[in-house]
Amino acid sequence: MSVPAWAAPVPLPRPYDGEGGDRLVVTASRSGVVADSVTYTLTCHPMGGTHPAAEEACDQLDDAMAWGRDPFAPVPSGAMCTGQYGGPATGHLRGRWAGRPVDARFSRVNGCEIARWDSFSEVLRLPGS
Repeated sequence: MSVPAWAAPVPLPRPYDGEGGDRLVVTASRSGVVADSVTYTLTCHPMGGTHPAAEEACDQLDDAMAWGRDPFAPVPSGAMCTGQYGGPATGHLRGRWAGRPVDARFSRVNGCEIARWDSFSEVLRLPGS
């Protein structure tokens, strides 16, 4: 006896293995010193983790996505950057986003790096900000 297609069991979704979806580990330090750094997890699609502003951070990351562009790419070598200094803050993002591995470091040592940091301001949220 055959079973109609609509009566066949639906396979269960695959269990989350920690590698799927959009998940980042965010480490940020106001002074650039490991001892004063904070670390959050940020999961988007679905949203979760320990990040204090997960919704804003996920929205900012979604807005940064553009076809053919890596929003986590470092400032190109040889870029003309202003000599302003934005302080010793550092940040590090690692994990997976849009199916790709992420390992990006951030600082505020010149105008280009400040602009890059500012484009991730919600993601790299420092305590008290």
